[in-house]
Amino acid sequence: MLMKRVVMIGSGNVATSLAHALQGPCEVVQVYSRRLSHAQRLADAVGSEAIDELSAIDRRADVVIVAVPDDAIAGVVDASPATDGLWLHTSGSVPIEVFAGKRQRYGVLYPLQSFSRELLVDVGQVHLFVEGSDPVTTSQVKDLASMLSPHVAEADSGKRGLLHVAAVFACNFANHMWTLASEVLAEHGIHFEALLPLVETTVEKLHHLPPALSQTGPAVRGDKAVMDRHESLLDPDKRALYRMISQSIMNHLTPNTNSDNAGQSEKI
Repeated sequence: MLMKRVVMIGSGNVATSLAHALQGPCEVVQVYSRRLSHAQRLADAVGSEAIDELSAIDRRADVVIVAVPDDAIAGVVDASPATDGLWLHTSGSVPIEVFAGKRQRYGVLYPLQSFSRELLVDVGQVHLFVEGSDPVTTSQVKDLASMLSPHVAEADSGKRGLLHVAAVFACNFANHMWTLASEVLAEHGIHFEALLPLVETTVEKLHHLPPALSQTGPAVRGDKAVMDRHESLLDPDKRALYRMISQSIMNHLTPNTNSDNAGQSEKI
């Protein structure tokens, strides 16, 4: 199957990086957004046509990618003209059945990554999880994904849901912790940049050790005196969260963890 002509429905974070990655192995012929100015910005960047009417979608497109917020996918599909092309959405949480009975060939192209318009992601480094409405379509989705990244695997709606949950813990929750850390420091005139080497080293360790074996800190050591002092420095909301996360860390300790980390009292 030739997959040369691509229509991108959406001009936001995911759509921006995907459109740039596709412009080369394919041709992004149109970018749609409800706001023409948003569509125009991305269309200009990848050399395609901007549209703000779903009825204007090029029906000759080989692939139509719906890269919009999860709660908008069904409405976009319902409001768009049916075409003979392959229809894909990019969500980790929306089942493939959103296309059922509405399109002949459809699937999912889920990039497990955090995106922003301001910082293009190298999609070649991203793990792409795919699903198709039937075996032939699944193979076609894999072919398209393989044009973008060597990291391609099949994942049905159930597995994608688990991947999305794990991503929320690994990315969204971790980022919120950095936000709270920044607030703690800002109250005393300390810039968050002081923590960046620590954060970067923590992430780097994950390339060599599983997270459970990389865990350090007072909760791993069972250092109640330090934890009590920390809690005394925090407002009630942060104190409750600190206590809950510390307890969760202690609940995950294996019988040998405390002895393995007994000499780490000088570490974070």
